[in-house]
Amino acid sequence: MLGRDLCRELRKDYVVEGTDIASPEPRTVKFYQSDITDPKNIGAVIALARPNFVIHTAAWTDVDGCEGDKAKAFLVNADGAKNVALACKAVGAALIYISTDFVFDGKKVSPYKETDKVSPLSVYGDSKLNGEEFVRQALKEHFILRTSWLYGANGKNFVDTIIAKSSTEKALKVVRDQTGSPTYTKDLSAAIHRLLDRAARPGRAAYGIYHVSNSGKVSWFDYAGAIVKLVGHKAKVLPISSAELDRPAARPAMSVLDNSKFLKYTGYRMRGWKAALKDYIESR
Repeated sequence: MLGRDLCRELRKDYVVEGTDIASPEPRTVKFYQSDITDPKNIGAVIALARPNFVIHTAAWTDVDGCEGDKAKAFLVNADGAKNVALACKAVGAALIYISTDFVFDGKKVSPYKETDKVSPLSVYGDSKLNGEEFVRQALKEHFILRTSWLYGANGKNFVDTIIAKSSTEKALKVVRDQTGSPTYTKDLSAAIHRLLDRAARPGRAAYGIYHVSNSGKVSWFDYAGAIVKLVGHKAKVLPISSAELDRPAARPAMSVLDNSKFLKYTGYRMRGWKAALKDYIESR
């Protein structure tokens, strides 16, 4: 989802080249087939492209799947990030690594800042946090962008799932005790565009960790209700607890991110999640 939107967004002002483990169709930019879990392969691809910046969006984001296969989760999300960071270091490229709100345990009541203690509850969150640590250790010239609850036009996501289910089912059960900030990949791509504009100026690359998500907060239950209302379906949304849902991986109860550091550095303010959601649904 994010990779495709980034290609569309950034090619307005930058020379953009894409990579993936398989060839995407249709291709919108020059493309390299690559595998981040193979250090020689990704190293050769980045050496050939010789970019100024690499945006590392690749990850295994199946939270419950990661819980059942820790080895694969760490191979992709931790070792993969390390391989990309070392490849960037070899050619002098800066790295933008996309991380997650799941590095937090959700016990805080106010939005999470970059300086807050990390304590992931799941294998997925732990693997992404290890990816962050590898990036920091391997490469000085890095941005770590933590974001949350992504949805967009080019992949499986919560919004499309709710729309599909509410068109055929009379009632949907959705958890009410998890709160976060849904983030539209189109908006995140625009934010990354602004970050690049700022960082590409000589002496202006303030590397480090930043939080960036659509603003505001909502539970999955209220989020689902907003989706059903926007598409005009008649299905009822019923609240349940995380315990009732009984998923393999634990989720943080509250994972809203504080975007103020990103706003101060880039001057880019992420719009509210409601406006972004409306835009996405109207564009489908």
